[in-house]
Parts: sequence; structure tokens; C-alpha cells
Amino acid sequence: MKIALIIENSQAAKASIVHDALTAVATPLGHTVHHYGMYTPEDKASLTYVMNGLLAGILINSKAVDFVVTGCGTGMGTMLAANSMPGVFCGLIIDPTDAFLFGQINDGNAIAMPYAKGFGWAAELNLQDCYRKLFDGERGLGYPKERAQIMVKNRGILKELKAASCKDMLTVLKSVDQDLLKAAVAGERFEELFFANAQDTAIADYIRRVRAS
Repeated sequence: MKIALIIENSQAAKASIVHDALTAVATPLGHTVHHYGMYTPEDKASLTYVMNGLLAGILINSKAVDFVVTGCGTGMGTMLAANSMPGVFCGLIIDPTDAFLFGQINDGNAIAMPYAKGFGWAAELNLQDCYRKLFDGERGLGYPKERAQIMVKNRGILKELKAASCKDMLTVLKSVDQDLLKAAVAGERFEELFFANAQDTAIADYIRRVRAS
């Protein structure tokens, strides 16, 4: 599985802590982590939580990645922004129990985490435990197990509801503020990571034109 990591500007100083915790869990499990930034607070490309959500939508809908790990100070802003995108189902994850239940019940494709609120002593251990609950083993099996079938049904209903209430991603890209979009895809490694992995040609071509404008 390809996992994207996206860090918001107010928490960019913790980027290496989050990246190291994620790769420590994901890499031994056979997953690949694509770090889309931010990398340091001094990066020229600065990502707000709104941009994080937009970028999550681009990465998921283009199939450049399978899963997005992101967040902000509380995680809530990024979660809301990500869930405004078509095809993105983002959970707010604070502890390993959240991670387990989100993976087994909701089986979403993105998480937002708080990197300021409650981010204290041994925070990196909590991150690793959360990632392990998400990425080690099969997701979507249900909890409790006897409710697995109805959970699968409800996930399908939710996907249909979101598809009915959201525009497709290409329409979103053409409709949003183009300066906002250009800033969201301006990261120093975006070109290297995205265009090599995006499977939706129409989305990739549009992003390429935006970056060149």
C-alpha cells in the first residue's frame, strides 16, 4: 500500500517525528510512505489544513496513493477539509483505540491526527501504536465481529451518499480557487512523487497545467 504523509504548516517542526514514527511501522509491513511535506517550518511551499484536505482529495482520487496520513494542531480542521473532498473518508485519530475502530468499522482511506493538542511525552510511541492498529493486518473486518455485515452495508451506503452529494474531483479542481490549488501542489517533492504514481490521466494533466501556469 502507498501511504501519503501530509504535514500542515503550524506543525511542520514535528515533520521528522511523524515521518519516522510512520515509516518505523509501515515499512516493515511492506507499505511505502510518500512524504508530500511539509518537511520543515522554512519550506517555501506552506500547507494550511485546507490545502491538506485538497491535496488528500487529489492523491486519493488520482490513485497516486491508497491512504493519506495527515493532521494539524487538533486534527479537526484537516479532517473537515479532507471529508469535503469526493471519495475521501477521513477519521480523527487520537489514540490506538480510535485507529483500530476506524480501521475495522469505517475502513476509511485517510486519517487526521492532532500534532499539538495532547502531543507530549512519548507522543511518538502513541503515533506508532496508532499506525500499527491501522496498517498491521486486514481492515474492515468489523467490531464487534457479529456486526461486520451491517458495517459493510453501511459503508457502501455512505459511499453512495457521498458520491451523490459531491462533484467529481476534476470538477472540484476546476472550480476551486486556482491560487489555492497551485499552492497545495507546490511542494518540493510533489512532481517527483505524484506524476510517477497518479493513475488518473485527466487529474494528472490538469495538475500539470496548474503547476506550469
